[in-house]
Amino acid sequence: MRRSNIIYHIINAVIFIALELTALTMLSNNSELQSSWFSNGSQSFMKSIWGFSQDVNQYFSLKKRNEELALDNHELRVRVAQLEAAMADSHVTEVPEQSKGMAGNFRYTPATIAKISNNTHHNYMILDKGTADGVVKGAGVITGKGVVGVIDAVSEHHSYARSFKNHEMSVSSRLGKDGFIGPMSWDGRSSSRAILKEIPHHAEVAPGDTVYTSGFSTIFPADIPIGTTGEAEIVNGSTYEIEVILFEDFGKLKYVTIVENIGRKEIEELEDEI
Repeated sequence: MRRSNIIYHIINAVIFIALELTALTMLSNNSELQSSWFSNGSQSFMKSIWGFSQDVNQYFSLKKRNEELALDNHELRVRVAQLEAAMADSHVTEVPEQSKGMAGNFRYTPATIAKISNNTHHNYMILDKGTADGVVKGAGVITGKGVVGVIDAVSEHHSYARSFKNHEMSVSSRLGKDGFIGPMSWDGRSSSRAILKEIPHHAEVAPGDTVYTSGFSTIFPADIPIGTTGEAEIVNGSTYEIEVILFEDFGKLKYVTIVENIGRKEIEELEDEI
């Protein structure tokens, strides 16, 4: 576009805006009724602007509050784990002082999900904690509603976790607090379903039973509630495969806890010697 045409359009725009402002001024001063209309319109416009700014402020306040609640939940989860560890030792009469974030043989670190995949057969999460925060490869990722992943790689400030919604992940799980134990994995179809396998056919299975982590893993603490049982079927005439309805909604995940078994390396080295 030629320079003269650009100047021409700018001049026309300036003239148009000036005429509009003049017309609005004349309209507001012409009569009481028109002035009232003009005033009401201005007030409505200002109310809309104020309402929008309030919504923005509330949004950021809510985000901050959610982060505070997530941290409170993490600290409460650690405290409960400390109490359970103390109660498991019949000789302990009071909860011992422990390092911050420690409960029994596990270290707990709060984290926020920076990125998550939920739509493939190999889903993952990127967390905002890394080696600078003490995170190590092989640590577990949990919430108050279950097991959600395992750390596969760590950088200084971030970590990559394989999601429970991944065909390569299985969790040692228990049917009820004192029931049979078997591997549990995602069913590969639903965001809220898993399959508990290798449960003996003579086990008593009823819909609605709670499934917990078994504790027979070097990754996750025992007795984390994961979900409830659904339908069950006998396979190969010997064991049950049981549907598990997960407590955690992976579509709403934001805040998690990284849990590390500080004795894991020693256990694995012992196993390697056998």
